[in-house]
Amino acid sequence: MADAIKSIPYVDEKEEKLERVSLDKEFHSEEQIPPEVLKLVNDGRPFPPDPYAIEEFNALTFRAIIVGSMLGLIVGASNVYLGLKTGFTFSASLFGSLFGFAIIKPLSAILPQKLGGGHFGPKENCTVQTAATSAGGLTSLFVAAVPAMYHLGLMTTPKQDIGRLFLLTAITAFYGLFFAIPLRKYYILQQKLVFPTPTAVAFTIRSIHSTTSAAARKAASKKIKILAWSFLGSIAFKTVSQYAPGILWDWHISWGGKGAIAVESWGWWIELTPAFLGCGALSGLNASWSFLAGCILAWGVIGPAIVKSGVAFGKQIDPKNHPGYISYMSMTMKDPINAPSPRYWMLWPGVMIMLCYSFAEVAWSAPLFYRSFKSAYANIVYFIKERRAARAGREFNDPKPVEQENSDDPAPPHEQVPVWAWMGGLSLATAGTLIVGKLSFGMDVGVGILALILAFIFSFIGVQSSGTTDVNPVGTIAKASQLVIGGVTKAQGIDVKRAQTTNLIAGSIAGQAASHAVDMVGDLKTGHLIGASPKSQFWAQIAGSVLGIWLSVGLFVLFATAYPCIPNPELECDAFGMPAVAAWKSVTEAVTRPKLPIPPTSGYTAIALGIVSIITVPIKYLLVPEKYRVWVPNWNAIGLGFVVPQSYYAIAMVIGAHVAQFWSNRFPASWEVWGFALTAGMIAGEGLGGVLTALLVIVKADGATHGSPVACPLKEYCG
Repeated sequence: MADAIKSIPYVDEKEEKLERVSLDKEFHSEEQIPPEVLKLVNDGRPFPPDPYAIEEFNALTFRAIIVGSMLGLIVGASNVYLGLKTGFTFSASLFGSLFGFAIIKPLSAILPQKLGGGHFGPKENCTVQTAATSAGGLTSLFVAAVPAMYHLGLMTTPKQDIGRLFLLTAITAFYGLFFAIPLRKYYILQQKLVFPTPTAVAFTIRSIHSTTSAAARKAASKKIKILAWSFLGSIAFKTVSQYAPGILWDWHISWGGKGAIAVESWGWWIELTPAFLGCGALSGLNASWSFLAGCILAWGVIGPAIVKSGVAFGKQIDPKNHPGYISYMSMTMKDPINAPSPRYWMLWPGVMIMLCYSFAEVAWSAPLFYRSFKSAYANIVYFIKERRAARAGREFNDPKPVEQENSDDPAPPHEQVPVWAWMGGLSLATAGTLIVGKLSFGMDVGVGILALILAFIFSFIGVQSSGTTDVNPVGTIAKASQLVIGGVTKAQGIDVKRAQTTNLIAGSIAGQAASHAVDMVGDLKTGHLIGASPKSQFWAQIAGSVLGIWLSVGLFVLFATAYPCIPNPELECDAFGMPAVAAWKSVTEAVTRPKLPIPPTSGYTAIALGIVSIITVPIKYLLVPEKYRVWVPNWNAIGLGFVVPQSYYAIAMVIGAHVAQFWSNRFPASWEVWGFALTAGMIAGEGLGGVLTALLVIVKADGATHGSPVACPLKEYCG
């Protein structure tokens, strides 16, 4: 999702001199980038110095850390809101880079040096987005594993458990961060992977700081204004719409129609959600239509069929006046195996599809991962031998591994992260994880070590995948850690509750640490292209993560207070579907209980669809030409359609994807200016609007108290 690239300097290999390429459109994929620009990206070289730029002596500033962390707070709030609704979360990198520029650039010219004024350049802008990414990237725990612990009765209440929540967030925050430093040397300097989105962020930062023409300055200014207005407008719309949700937010177009009440019962209506319109615009047609296809298959075909055949059961909402109005979305059942709700029945095929498809994609790339691990091992052996020779005072003449031949670090020694810093931090993070896991959650030390080893492996897989395809599969494949840990706890013979706690804590450590490592390596790629100091980014990542710990826990407690259904599974939760929570909970139950709590027909369907999703992978890579692979369904998104019963999100994404496709094809120059700025503001704005709504719920000033039920089903408030 590269942003506009207005003016990119590069070094011509023949003439070895600085030239400037003027470009007048946006590049959305590697195929659209001109050869000379693509050569720069694929070579992994930093952008040549801009001869017009003012030299930056210190990119690690107090203003950059504070502004970046506050922007991370906004994206983190958005991620908690969106994650609890659908499981989607987004990186703060592009949002942080643009809004950081919008905030600091004008203040740098107005304020005196002592109060935060002074030159603001691309390297400091890189520090802003680094702090934003690290501060906003720790919320994944609170849209998946943590609520699952409450649903399984493993915790008490968020307010009572706040100390344990801080500790859990802390032990998942730093292991991946410190491990990102050696991954930088391997994947950025040696492998020279592209990392599409971090590269797009680097191009964006370069372009908005370009002052070589009036057009460049005007384009940057316009993007910032669009971002600000879409952000504020989305907040306002989300907040105001709760007072008339049947008119402004949800359109229940089938309500009242003869025989159409079944459409309403299965959750088919239209929601005017800015966030998911924006998600569709960024995700594209393939992911959006695959999501909708999953919803149609689950909630339009299979769901009605299993209810008709007496396999699954719903609950009547108003049997006296509207006997056909039935809820099929409950997760609370007395007998989930023999009398499940359609939503519970759909959960298992959805989880199976996502697991099978992700593992099939990883397995198909096994040769690539093997070469990566083999190369990494060779580098470690070379490093150890070199250090031993140095300590012994012997001359060391062994040939370098092939990848090291052209992997000299462009950052000068004083800007590189000292070995003691990341190695010491890694050691402390490892010790802290094992101690907290044992004392606060009763996790066996051996299981903790296993979780960290899995995080190490998942980091390699995640960075390799993200660096080549821009897809980070860690969130899905991290559930493999639950399967591994489940086998260990069964062998240990510990009681079910302790086994479930261990499973979720160890799975969280493995998944979150690996995910954080992937995000941090992406930030380091952006800094590498910009020419920023890795040391400055390293300390910005630490500062952002420290602030992010407090942010993430505080946001979860806020949402749990406003919406008690989040930690309490006994309450119906219309505001949040919590698909990731359901997935983590179901896998935990499956690997810790003596008998699988899966309805037989659901299990058979899950196996069949899992096999189909696996077969799709070799078909895609062996039989489908590369240019047509965009038409191959994304089974991860299809599986999500089974897990998320709110089909209106998929409808909104499809609408957003088509608008973006039409706009970018017919008016590319306009889309280049408006595209990302508009959609980023819509997504982040609705998320922050959700936080504001939660605050209004707590003080009883929300739509449920003062809103109107006009155009809502049963003439009852539907916000």
